[in-house]
Amino acid sequence: MLRNYFKIALRNFYKNKLYSFVNITGLSIGICSCILIGVYIMHEISFDRFHANADRIVRVTMDYNNGNAVNKVATTGTKVGPEFNRSLPEVEGYSRTLKYTRVIGYGDKVFEEKNFLYADSAFFSMFSFKSVAGDPSTALNAPDKIVLTQSAAKKYFGKADPLGKILKVGTKDFMVTAIAMDAPDNSQIKFDFVGSFTSLGASKEEKWWEANYITYLLLNPKANIDAVQKRVTAFMQKVSTEELKMKGSEYLTYHLEPLTKVHLYSSLDGLEPNNNIVYIYVLAVVAILILLIACVNYTNLSTAQSASRSAEIGMRKVLGAQKKQVFKQFIGEGIFFTLVSVIVALALSYLLLPLFNDLAGKELTTGIIFQPVTILSLLALAMIVAFTAGSYPALILSNVKLIKVLKSGFSFSQSGNGIRKSLIVFQFVISIFLITSTIVILKQLSFIANKDLGYNKEQIVVLPVDNEMLQHYDDLKKAFKNDQNVISIGGAYEKPTNIGWGDGLQKSQNDQSITVNAFPVDEGYARTLGVKIIAGSDYTQADVQQFDTSNNGSNLKYTYMLNESAVKSLGWKPEEAIGKTVFKGREGIVKAVVKDFHFRSFHEPINPLVIFLDKRMLHVMFVKINGKNVASTIDQLKNTWKNRVTHRPFEYHFLDEDYNALYQSEQKTAGVFTTFSSIAILLACLGLFALSAFELVKRSKEIGIRKVLGATMPDLVRLLTMDFVKLIVLACLIAFPVSWYVSSKWLEDFTYRIDIQWWMFIVAGVVAIVIALLTISLQAIKAALSNPVKSLRTE
Repeated sequence: MLRNYFKIALRNFYKNKLYSFVNITGLSIGICSCILIGVYIMHEISFDRFHANADRIVRVTMDYNNGNAVNKVATTGTKVGPEFNRSLPEVEGYSRTLKYTRVIGYGDKVFEEKNFLYADSAFFSMFSFKSVAGDPSTALNAPDKIVLTQSAAKKYFGKADPLGKILKVGTKDFMVTAIAMDAPDNSQIKFDFVGSFTSLGASKEEKWWEANYITYLLLNPKANIDAVQKRVTAFMQKVSTEELKMKGSEYLTYHLEPLTKVHLYSSLDGLEPNNNIVYIYVLAVVAILILLIACVNYTNLSTAQSASRSAEIGMRKVLGAQKKQVFKQFIGEGIFFTLVSVIVALALSYLLLPLFNDLAGKELTTGIIFQPVTILSLLALAMIVAFTAGSYPALILSNVKLIKVLKSGFSFSQSGNGIRKSLIVFQFVISIFLITSTIVILKQLSFIANKDLGYNKEQIVVLPVDNEMLQHYDDLKKAFKNDQNVISIGGAYEKPTNIGWGDGLQKSQNDQSITVNAFPVDEGYARTLGVKIIAGSDYTQADVQQFDTSNNGSNLKYTYMLNESAVKSLGWKPEEAIGKTVFKGREGIVKAVVKDFHFRSFHEPINPLVIFLDKRMLHVMFVKINGKNVASTIDQLKNTWKNRVTHRPFEYHFLDEDYNALYQSEQKTAGVFTTFSSIAILLACLGLFALSAFELVKRSKEIGIRKVLGATMPDLVRLLTMDFVKLIVLACLIAFPVSWYVSSKWLEDFTYRIDIQWWMFIVAGVVAIVIALLTISLQAIKAALSNPVKSLRTE
């Protein structure tokens, strides 16, 4: 019997090629979209779960409140791990980590490496990064030891055995003690090199402050994270008052984040940028909506075909077929079409995965698509789709009255037509919602890309500065300036895209301090990046000369620049602040007030900022070029660098790349969302095209009569399209409020955001109507141009 059902399904497939093609194409694209999005979601939720101790590891984040504001960071001081290990019985181990850019050399191979990680000796015991050579448990138990990944080992040593070899890291020698496999793509801890934490001078003294290190704790198997968190809070209350001598509302405390929650649930980036669980939910909803549209297409087209199969059903009933047998037959056809669609979808997924990886910025492999769990899930999905999409047409056809069919043929009831129209409305509600959401997302990203940051990020070349270079920093600047394409040069402690140094600022030593971010620069920084000074004056060479470092720093004379937010927090106006004495650990004079500029992402507000002159602390050089002959200018900078900086290679990038990296997650998600929204709209139009073709066949006699009575082609096109346009207008009225609500909730995550404008909804509605009209009009014009004799010859 089942074999017979599939034979009939195959026969109908060839008989109705257009509808069969649309059904299989729609379902294939829908299922393929679900596969790709599903693989992406599985990858994202699997982050860090490959570690054997994943459910026992927590990341420690820090909250510091100096009585004015709370500063939240993902980093801690060096004391947190060791002290918690000593004082909290639930803590079984710890590892502090610090990611650094290091120049590494072996023989004539010298490279600047950005994935250099310092870690405590317990690192490889806590985390399940597989070792291929050496003993990872002892690989980091002494200073100047280093572990390489397989990729790094091949890069420096080729096929030779690296164990025991010496690598030059900066100015120090490190011995290779182990080789680890490359970190998987679903790890938030990525590295090419891991150096022993004891190699850092900073590790010799345990400090609560100088929060530069990401700390992980290993809890014992029976520990409850919430209970441990309460102990941490109580412990730090005692430390804050007794050891740190904090007063009033000041406090320093820490929060424990489960390792498996960091990537999707934490607002604080760590060693790698996080994603957002909201985006995962959004993509899951998009996948479901695409599949629903494909199912609606199948239901609508199968129902529409019912009229042409009325005689077949009638004859089956005459020959003794029961209602349940007819129902099973059409469900069987649904299973046939769905299984074919699953096979096509798997092939499409295999072919499109590389393109999807480029779009999403991932390294997903085809192996995950063909895992048993994926195949079983697809088969289950196929059954669900077959029964969901096939039940309604199967019920209609199995309930056909034999006498009525044989007398006058099958016709749809008013309720049946209403259901099909409702399904069309449902499809376009989804499509219009996706169009509107896409417009809002793209406008917000455009706003981010074009908003005035308060500084200039264009044509700024970023170069590293190390301690050895600081000795000849001014000479290098002068050499660079010999190129006429170089406009100005400045330096700073870090890049302005993520100033993370937290500090306190006071009007006087007895006043309550305010929380600020601190930013050491040289005299050329504000001029090079175009930071606007609204009161006072910029740093000059005279300020540099006044900055006396001759007596071990005891005679340092600090001058400060405050941003508008800092001045406001101190209760001053910009002009009032000039010449005032303030304290930031050391007394200094306010030299200038700068206009607020963004130094973090738009998810966060602009905080108070103190800029101060201290050329001993520079780590980054900014070279402003004029934008003409960029390639030759870079070559000139490279040649100058090679002549004067012999210990490290010339590695550069542009500042706008750092800015774009702040929104990498949003940009990638927007690309995925826009692509699959377009697919959803395409599927809706595909279904509308086939359904309109059926409607025109059904109304062919009416069209013939109207043409005989003098109807023109525009009249007929208008007649045939207006019913569909009304349905799409109704879909707009339903979709707009939903789109407004969802878009508003998404925008709330940005401190600086666009306003949702009425024109966005109008554009979405017009786009939907235009696309629908183009889809329907092709069929309507064809029908209007047909010879009425063909449709009326049997009357």
